[in-house]
Amino acid sequence: MFNIEKMDIVKIMFEELRNQKHVHIRDWDFVKSTIENMVKDGPDKLQVVADFDRTLTKYMNNGTICATCHKVLEEGDHLPEFFRTKTKELRDTYFPLEMNPDLPVSEKIPLMIEWWTKAHELLVHCGLTKQSIRKMVETSSVMLRDGTVWLFDHLHANDIPTLIFSAGIGDVLEEVIRFKATHHSNMKVVSNYMAFDECDRMVGFQGEMIHVYNKNENAVHESNYFTSLENRSNILLLGDGIGDLHMADGATNVKNKLTIGFLNVKIEESLELYMSKYDIVICSDETMDVQKASYYHGLKPDLKAIQGVPHYSPYGTCGELRMYHKHHVGGQAKLRD
Repeated sequence: MFNIEKMDIVKIMFEELRNQKHVHIRDWDFVKSTIENMVKDGPDKLQVVADFDRTLTKYMNNGTICATCHKVLEEGDHLPEFFRTKTKELRDTYFPLEMNPDLPVSEKIPLMIEWWTKAHELLVHCGLTKQSIRKMVETSSVMLRDGTVWLFDHLHANDIPTLIFSAGIGDVLEEVIRFKATHHSNMKVVSNYMAFDECDRMVGFQGEMIHVYNKNENAVHESNYFTSLENRSNILLLGDGIGDLHMADGATNVKNKLTIGFLNVKIEESLELYMSKYDIVICSDETMDVQKASYYHGLKPDLKAIQGVPHYSPYGTCGELRMYHKHHVGGQAKLRD
């Protein structure tokens, strides 16, 4: 099993995907050929662009909705009651509009600007500090998807540039990564960052607002970030919203791009739309299993053994090629959960 060529393993993984009812692919031939091309090119040609909230993080855990970057600030009693009350009212008003598949994006954009502007203005009056943000993250319900830490570590080990593009709050996002994983040197975060005074008290936000539908207009597309990576002609894009598909619009010399979308809410109403936009759509799944399997086969052979992950077996769930760690006990390889 361990000597099977990469393309054979890709074939096995692809057959596993076909058996996963929560994985939806509109063009199987395109996805298969794209993954094969990425595997042939290897990690030196790959870059990753990912949304954060409900893409790298979980939407639900054991039936309970997990916090987003904004929601982290509402949990607990760190901020005044008026903030929690007002932000809930805003979310109850605007979130259904954001997720309404029948509402045109052109009509959603001004609504998202209204929502973000009102929410950010509320924060200025809350006496928020850098230290309090750390405490909020540590006690919050935010959770990275199962397998996100693995993905971060292996992207770093293979020197694969990873852009995290979020309409959330960058200060919260970075604390989540530091607390739940490792903020590696290959990561770049583009998000809404707070401005602080000399006493580390929050006084506003820096630069132009990033919301879910203007990720193609952000300054990162005008900077040298993507041009400096023009030799990275393969892109793996991860998102949970239609607007996330524009996160890599500034990339140049793109030869292969695979887009994977998480559909977390309004699944029946939105599945057709998501399948028309994303190459792979994953419904009601709180793991990174499909992404790990898609990405794993492009690793450098000499780096596959890092962190005790030398081999994969094609008998996982959710499209995953399940990890085997070699324990020399009677010559058998044993599965470690």
